[in-house]
Amino acid sequence: MRGFPLDWIRKSIGLALCALLMTLPPLGHADERPVLLIVGDSLSTAYGIEREAGWVSLLEARLGEEVRVVNASISGETSSGGASRLPELLGQHDPDIVLLELGGNDGLRGLPPSQLEANLAGMIEASLEADAQVLLLGIDIPPNYGQAYRNAFTGVFPRLAATYEVPLVPFLLENVALEPGMMQEDGIHPTADAQPTILDNVWPELAPLLKRYGEPTAAIGQD
Repeated sequence: MRGFPLDWIRKSIGLALCALLMTLPPLGHADERPVLLIVGDSLSTAYGIEREAGWVSLLEARLGEEVRVVNASISGETSSGGASRLPELLGQHDPDIVLLELGGNDGLRGLPPSQLEANLAGMIEASLEADAQVLLLGIDIPPNYGQAYRNAFTGVFPRLAATYEVPLVPFLLENVALEPGMMQEDGIHPTADAQPTILDNVWPELAPLLKRYGEPTAAIGQD
């Protein structure tokens, strides 16, 4: 039995490859949505409440399908832990915007504010070098370690924002921390009722960063 002509085999293989390539998405265009990476602690993991009630989930719902939100927050995370994880996160997700929500656990443990500042500075620099915009979320702490320590701690955030010219939410828990019904029994973590307020605190600084991508979502234009 004679085999098929070589030219016929070549043409058949070529046609099959063309058909296969036509079914594949173009390389590099699988998902062109802006990527928003959140690196935080329990304040961003919906600790003690349903995940869907957390401010990050509320943010995802507001943005819909226009922005891909990657929540890389871990309960108990310190600035040192975040700094050690960030390079891999940047390489893995190639974010357009990085939200840094860290420092609360540093303060609760009485870690040196200078260490917090150095860690956050390194994270800001790494994010900017990766061509990502940065939004810094500030936090306050009780005066357990004295007012001098508290002042040194809270002073880190505006100083970094000014040094690197990045936007800042001065206090993530504004209108939450001292309000009745807004904090869980531990006095550290916000309740489900507080989550919309937290998002309202973040949104005015985040929305201008999102607008740079020209997204058509009406939510991005909200005040």
